Amino acid sequence: MVKILEIKVYKVIRVNLNIDKYQYDIHSLFKAFYGNEDVKVIVSGSSNDEGDYFALVNILTEEENPDLVRGKVVVSAGLNSKEIVPVQKEVAYIDHLTVSKNENASTSGDAYTVDTSKNAVKKAIYQALREVTKRDLPWGNLTGIRPTRIAMNLIDNGKSDEEIFEYMKNTYFVSDEKIRLSISIARREKEILKEIDYENGYSLYIGIPFCPTTCLYCSFTSYPIGAYSKIVDDYISCLEKEIDYVAENFEGKTLDTIYIGGGTPTTLEPHQLERLIGYLQDKLDTSHVKEFTVESGRPDSITREKLKTMKKMGVTRISVNPQTMRDETLRLIGRRHTVAQLIDSFHMAREEGFDNINMDIILGLPGETAEDVAYTMSEIKKLDPDDLTVHSLAIKRGSRLAEVLHEKELKGELKVPILESINNTEEMMNIASRGAAELSLEPYYLYRQKNISGNFENTGYARKGKAGIYNILINEEVQSIVALGAGTVTKRVYGNGRIERCDNVKDIKMYMENIQEMIDRKNILFK
Repeated sequence: MVKILEIKVYKVIRVNLNIDKYQYDIHSLFKAFYGNEDVKVIVSGSSNDEGDYFALVNILTEEENPDLVRGKVVVSAGLNSKEIVPVQKEVAYIDHLTVSKNENASTSGDAYTVDTSKNAVKKAIYQALREVTKRDLPWGNLTGIRPTRIAMNLIDNGKSDEEIFEYMKNTYFVSDEKIRLSISIARREKEILKEIDYENGYSLYIGIPFCPTTCLYCSFTSYPIGAYSKIVDDYISCLEKEIDYVAENFEGKTLDTIYIGGGTPTTLEPHQLERLIGYLQDKLDTSHVKEFTVESGRPDSITREKLKTMKKMGVTRISVNPQTMRDETLRLIGRRHTVAQLIDSFHMAREEGFDNINMDIILGLPGETAEDVAYTMSEIKKLDPDDLTVHSLAIKRGSRLAEVLHEKELKGELKVPILESINNTEEMMNIASRGAAELSLEPYYLYRQKNISGNFENTGYARKGKAGIYNILINEEVQSIVALGAGTVTKRVYGNGRIERCDNVKDIKMYMENIQEMIDRKNILFK
């Protein structure tokens, strides 16, 4: 059992920043230590401690010339508190004004390289807050969503596992366990992607923004199918126009993966699925496609006829997602299906010949304990999926979950206070990891999210040969992805670290009314 240290609850964590730089990273790092508090970063232009601040972050310049800026970061934390002895940390930095040199200074993996100002800020804050709170974070001072990218870049630069380990430990204070996980996933990703055509290839994402109901934790573009069923055919017509654009502008390029997501794509009727996939196959060269995924996540949207249609149309991978195997929690988070329905849908998919089925679970769901996670894993083992994605709950501003839980707390319907009811722990993560290993599933991709419970991560596990290729591509941003449908984002990857994006509007009616503008945006991006 992991000991959970008690941390004083502050109504607001106020941080004074002397210059307008790195606000997002500073906010994210304070939030990682004080997840239940409201963190405010105030750019005052001053380095003094006037005002009711919990911490001061001062980025100071000591030398400046046309080639570089040299200085130090000074962080003071635990101020204006009777319970905490204030601490102060200093870290030196050098910012090279030549971009390539500056990038090299922070990503080369050289243990003797002086930090950039951004790394210095994060180092000093982490060291101060670690001393104040008496706790370490599993991912150290990393605030980005793709920690495996660091390991992958260092592998590409010829670094050994030992050199990568030392760099991630000394630069980012990542735990030994997470460093080993990052390295193993980075090497596995490189092996899985070795046949992918980066330079002349692309992947295709098609968004179906309809769901049976909207789960309370979800912030993706989603519309209840019952209210929008009459416009589905017109929506597919718009997708066909975008497919026409792809056919004309990507002719001769290699289509590596197709991913139809949502929303819940299986809210479409069988004839609508056949129409969409059939049009796609008629217009595009799919002969090199290595993976064709359709998210079928909601069991209440799956029928045998839909499964037969997808199998007939060449879909190779689907998702049947429980999130939890507790009916009580499913009701609480707004998923209007039962565990029994989930089990029936999974068996039905196997009967129809699907040999690559993904399942998703979420750790840190309201009211769930380590015992609930263990129960969920024991039930999943009976089903024996090919791919398991373990998510840590991230409560987003766009979701209604926090609002609904607060209402239930006021009514006395929660067994424990709201902040205690949403809590992923290291014990839960270990239960899920062990369960995946017992199913012979290996970790193959990983990403993090803002406001993620417990400052942990989302990890995909799969059997050899069953890993979700598209998941790695979208996460590592190593191949261009053309995205069709309302609320989707297209990424153009140039291959030199440069990535540009264009988005489709989220509102489904605006998307349909302005479909030519959505296509024009892609035209401009890929000119």
